[in-house]
Amino acid sequence: MVKILLHGCNGKMGRMINEIVKGDEDAVIAAGVDPYTEVPNDFPVFDSVGKCDVDVDVVVDFSNAGAMDELLDWCAEKQVPVVLCTTGLSEAQLQKVERTAERTAVLKSANMSLGINLLLKLLQDAAKVLAPAGYDIELVERHHNQKLDAPSGTALALADSVNEALNNEYHYVYDRSQVRQKREKKEIGISAVRGGTIVGEHEVIFAGTDEVIEFKHTSYSRSVFAKGAVEAGKFLAGKTSGMYDMGDVIGL
Repeated sequence: MVKILLHGCNGKMGRMINEIVKGDEDAVIAAGVDPYTEVPNDFPVFDSVGKCDVDVDVVVDFSNAGAMDELLDWCAEKQVPVVLCTTGLSEAQLQKVERTAERTAVLKSANMSLGINLLLKLLQDAAKVLAPAGYDIELVERHHNQKLDAPSGTALALADSVNEALNNEYHYVYDRSQVRQKREKKEIGISAVRGGTIVGEHEVIFAGTDEVIEFKHTSYSRSVFAKGAVEAGKFLAGKTSGMYDMGDVIGL
């Protein structure tokens, strides 16, 4: 039985993960961390991870970037593996993630769904064929009107996957309104849409002469991310220090 510390337990994703774990015979939420401790739960909740005195096997984090530094320090000190699902981290925090992985197991993924992680691989195969043939690459992501970061972490992960396949020779363009010039060949355009209750849509476009190939992933419920996070937590518990991703979980 894997004992999980749910970091951000009273948020939307935290509550969804809690419900999924209730039906999982191989995992249990042993404790939670959330500033809103008055919300009733079946496990002890602390307003700071530093106050947690419950024995756990792994942390599953769905919180916010502001809580990340304390969490990473705690995981490194206690050598507790951590699944990081929070996006919008600063460059300094990303470097801290790398340092934390020297002390304990860290699984970081911009998106926990099986479909997105399969798409990461498919895009690399497509980019190796289409980019040398002169196809332009554009990415459009759409999310609900409450999302804070833009572009999404998943959009950047998709762009990074494409760029990796192209020897990181491409640069990203987020806004074309300030410069009047033709599109450069080695750029990946990334556009963000925010509106309504869109859970998450990501579209990668390879546009060539008289031909367009599109890869699109649509999430209809946040449960796909919650299920993936739980599976990642069970996978990571007991692993040695180092960086992991969802590809390790699903064997890609």
